[in-house]
Amino acid sequence: MIQLGVNIDHVATIRQARMTYEPDPVWAAVEAQLGGADGITVHPREDRRHAQDHDVRRLERLSHIKLNLEMAATDEMIAIARDVKPHTSMLVPEGRMEITTEGGLDVAGQKDRLKYVVASLASAGMLVSAFIDAEERQVEACHECGFSICEIHTGPYAHAFFDHGRDEESPPVVAEIEKVRRAGALVSEAGMRFNAGHALNYYNVQPIAALPGVRELHIGHSIVARAVFIGLREAVREMKRLMREAAHARAHVHAGRP
Repeated sequence: MIQLGVNIDHVATIRQARMTYEPDPVWAAVEAQLGGADGITVHPREDRRHAQDHDVRRLERLSHIKLNLEMAATDEMIAIARDVKPHTSMLVPEGRMEITTEGGLDVAGQKDRLKYVVASLASAGMLVSAFIDAEERQVEACHECGFSICEIHTGPYAHAFFDHGRDEESPPVVAEIEKVRRAGALVSEAGMRFNAGHALNYYNVQPIAALPGVRELHIGHSIVARAVFIGLREAVREMKRLMREAAHARAHVHAGRP
């Protein structure tokens, strides 16, 4: 069954706007779990613009579902991850001036460094994931470095979807879906887990959720934005329903059922 990891960074963003104690990301994690989330994602950036170190430690200690720690491959973050021991540490590129992550990690261009980072994190007992663009050379590099999971960057697909009439049958959109599908197939063939995420929302999620072999989607901003109007628990429940519908339809097609 396809799983949903909910990124709660933007709950912390609201809190940090006033530098206070509310809303509490741990409370958000509980609400997300009650809505059907299978995991929680949090990304303490170098500038700590939203999630703080104490958020990570409290989430690991108090959450009843798995914690995915997004992190830059820095010595500081390696030390934090080895201390906290989340279920998964996901290595992502990080730029001080970017609003959000702008592309996948260039694993192929820094294999020596990342082999060391992966080994260090894995030896502390966690799964290690890479957030990468849908490119064969990046998948191959991840396998060489020892990653357990590849999360394929769906941002280009989401932008194509928005720019071309929100039509999943538009040729540019189909081309981006095919890139993600092909990369995911390579990930699975290499024995790694195929996850996907970035810029997914309630309108574009189903074509990605329907891809063969996808294990988990990580979604944050659109869920938190929806929660402003209907509450986090219901926002998560709606997203999970859309994902399950798409995965169920895929299974029926592959089984030859109408």
